[in-house]
Amino acid sequence: MEIYNALGRRKSSVARVRLMPGSGKIVVNNQEVLEYFKRETLKMVINQPFEVTETLGKFDVYANINGGGLSGQAGALRLGISRALTKWNADTRSELKSAGFLTRDSREVERKKYGQPKARKNFQFSKR
Repeated sequence: MEIYNALGRRKSSVARVRLMPGSGKIVVNNQEVLEYFKRETLKMVINQPFEVTETLGKFDVYANINGGGLSGQAGALRLGISRALTKWNADTRSELKSAGFLTRDSREVERKKYGQPKARKNFQFSKR
């Protein structure tokens, strides 16, 4: 049995993904994907690489995800699945690349600056 390993990152989340031929089962941190990601949009994000490559239900996914929130974790899992699919079949690379699933989203949280309550927000200015 072939196993394809890949790593996906988004914000501060890291997803280690194992992809193997199977029935379409997705397990995240030893939980079913429906239990772990409760929002419908996150489930949709995770399945996008399979829909683009028309392999929905052909692979089992086992993933360990650390750090960040649920949205970042779903993005990291999507990148990991996309990278694993390219290891499975190099022909899927062009489809995934054109859909933007092989690009690491480099946006990170901007740091808080001193003299301000947040990164860009300022305290109210008083002229007098």
